[in-house]
Amino acid sequence: MRGLLVVNPVATTTTERVRDVLAAALAADLALDVIPTKGRGHGVELGARAVELGVDVVIALGGDGTVNEIVNGLLQNGPVADGPAFAVVPGGSTNVFVRALGYSASPVEATGELLNALREGRSRRISIGHAEFGEQSRWFSFCFGVGLDARVVERVEAKRSGGRRNSSGLFLRAAAAQLLSGAGRRAPVLELETTPAHSPGSAARRQAQADEAEEGAATAEADDRDARITLGLVCNTRPWTYLEQRPVLACPQASFDSGLDLLALRRVRTSAVLRTGRQMLAEGRGPHGRNVVSQHDRATIHFRSDEPAPIQMDGEYLGESTDIRLTHHPRALRVIA
Repeated sequence: MRGLLVVNPVATTTTERVRDVLAAALAADLALDVIPTKGRGHGVELGARAVELGVDVVIALGGDGTVNEIVNGLLQNGPVADGPAFAVVPGGSTNVFVRALGYSASPVEATGELLNALREGRSRRISIGHAEFGEQSRWFSFCFGVGLDARVVERVEAKRSGGRRNSSGLFLRAAAAQLLSGAGRRAPVLELETTPAHSPGSAARRQAQADEAEEGAATAEADDRDARITLGLVCNTRPWTYLEQRPVLACPQASFDSGLDLLALRRVRTSAVLRTGRQMLAEGRGPHGRNVVSQHDRATIHFRSDEPAPIQMDGEYLGESTDIRLTHHPRALRVIA
């Protein structure tokens, strides 16, 4: 079996020792090539090349940015039925995607789990999201954000480019700075339209959510298909992110086996954001209230605005757009898990 190990040498927790141990362990089971990324965009090239060469499995050692690039390379020409499988060993600061697949956050433990999965032939197909904005289009593995969330990611990236280490504290400080500056009050208003995916089992999950919620509240949220909002978080799985080791559940029902889930706020005010943040840290129903638009299992999500709105994908700031279309693609990627 042919394998390609793609290493991001500048990822937060990636070290030469981890790389060498992982490569040696994988080489016992795979005919393995090891290639370090040389900069932004190189992971896309390597993923696309793996498809052309008929590689059996591509393994990423890096963070969620590395994952996003390789996924975009593997799916550059759309999902391929017999394309390479994909696996990840966590090497970044948060590693949402690989942890959502059930792997440990520890690179050493995750390596052992990956080797067991490879030897047992375990794999599954998961859904992936696709975004079109302006003249660009890209795939996202676990989240997409429009509004304040993206502006915070932009600020964090600016801090990191100046040498700051990525951390939950850095993100929280950047979010607080944006709220105190009044960025939420100046946020563009977004027109929201969605269509249902009707994934298998999703109706049962929606009914369970409705049974647990206050009478009538969940139904009102689920039926809110068109709305005017100022912030949108789209999840392809749970959690949205982590606060240290604690999962942040923007969309508690989100799953790689169903459509896209949405959490949106009609208004971004400090009190509303803090209330929603507390709800995201609690197990159970998830964010709710009159300021919240919550939708599960969407096939498409469309944001439109008169003013350009900031956007982020899998934790990477992508710029601004006035027209953003997201689509759910079921069983688009085979992963080792």
